[in-house]
Amino acid sequence: MIDLNTLTAADLKPGIRRVFEQVAGKVMLLDKAWDPGAGTPVFTIDGRYTSRGWTEWTQGFQYGMPILVFDGTRDEYFLELGRRRTVERMAPHLSHTGVHDHGFNNISTYGNLLRLMKEGRISENEWEADFYRLALKISGAVQASRWTDLPGELGYVYTFNGPHSLFVDTIRSMRILAAAHQLGHVLMGEGDRKISLLRRILKHAETTARYTVYFGRGRDGYDIRGRTAHEAVFNVNNGTFRCPSSQQGYSPFTTWTRGLAWILTGYAEQLEWLDVLSGEDFADLELPYFPDKASVMKRFEETAIAAADFYIEYTPTDGIPYWDTGAPHLHRLGDYLSVPADPFNKWEPVDSSAAAIAAQGLLRLGRYLQRKKPDTLDEGVIPGRYVQAGLTTAGTLFSAPYLCEDEKHQGLLLHSIYHHPNRWDHIQEGQKIPNGESCMWGDYHLLELAVYLQRLAENGRYLVFFHI
Repeated sequence: MIDLNTLTAADLKPGIRRVFEQVAGKVMLLDKAWDPGAGTPVFTIDGRYTSRGWTEWTQGFQYGMPILVFDGTRDEYFLELGRRRTVERMAPHLSHTGVHDHGFNNISTYGNLLRLMKEGRISENEWEADFYRLALKISGAVQASRWTDLPGELGYVYTFNGPHSLFVDTIRSMRILAAAHQLGHVLMGEGDRKISLLRRILKHAETTARYTVYFGRGRDGYDIRGRTAHEAVFNVNNGTFRCPSSQQGYSPFTTWTRGLAWILTGYAEQLEWLDVLSGEDFADLELPYFPDKASVMKRFEETAIAAADFYIEYTPTDGIPYWDTGAPHLHRLGDYLSVPADPFNKWEPVDSSAAAIAAQGLLRLGRYLQRKKPDTLDEGVIPGRYVQAGLTTAGTLFSAPYLCEDEKHQGLLLHSIYHHPNRWDHIQEGQKIPNGESCMWGDYHLLELAVYLQRLAENGRYLVFFHI
């Protein structure tokens, strides 16, 4: 279980500085070394980024990182680098109809640039702002068009596997629909039918909660509150749910921890956005399970809190999880939940990228709950518990052995895992399991976490994707 200490964001300033000291050189190193013709960098082998994966879902992280470096340091070199690479190389991702990853690619680039402009951190230029707005609108609509309808007014944005497949990952990609909706956009369908992007967000979120998140209500023999399945599989002929599945976890009935982190952060971040909408935004959606805004907020809270509680309970004391809570050799590590994680053990790898994602979710959820009136919280919910767990995790990630200080290593965050079942991750000489390597989403989310906490530590403007 994660230690719940008394850290504050200000206490993490030295670690935040270390992140920014390391990341600048690594961003420049990768940009100079990477051949765009090789595809998109995904994860490192012996400290050098390589391209391998199902889709090019990590390019937004590659070019979003220099934008975040500027956000944290005000170094104009990185702003110009992020701008230039976004314009040169990100356009295909706006109209990509074959993936469920628009939120990862395009919020990280176009979205960050527009946010910085609206925050006054870069000079206001209406034509440039309109360019970013148009990009987000198109991306949100294209993502929303990749849709499977289910009975009962349910449905989901389906994955690259096909219309039968719902991934937990996609809940964080829903923020591209949120940005497009906020900018006044809709998806136009047959017969000029206007399709609400907010309605699709809510349908996707409810379907995800019902079929990939467990609430301890006896859904099956492995229904432990807060655990998640990576994938839900449906019969598209009649819309019935067939089974849980897992592409990157150990099994459908264990919890792949990066999927758990996506759920935690995706719902927590959406809570912050939904909270700023008016009740009128929900009035005409005609969803039987969401008659009003209050019902929406309750469901998103319930889901985020369940995932957060499970993450805290089934993660070692320092906030770094092993790659799957049911990994077959965890028992060989003894009482591993009562001590810090060991990335150099002989049996099962940790996944620091899951920790970097989850830390932000814990912090956002805790802050959201702290701002509510105490008498509106469910019994037993302690907001500070989530904040402290997030700070513990961040404190671990911002120092060795997780923060990479080797100038020749292209990665920022060490000991991440991409696809352990397929054995894609590199095992270094002298080691028994994958460790010592990085991935684009881990690096990006560590940097995003540093920017988020820097603003809290300095009483700056709160970081949200929807300041656009």
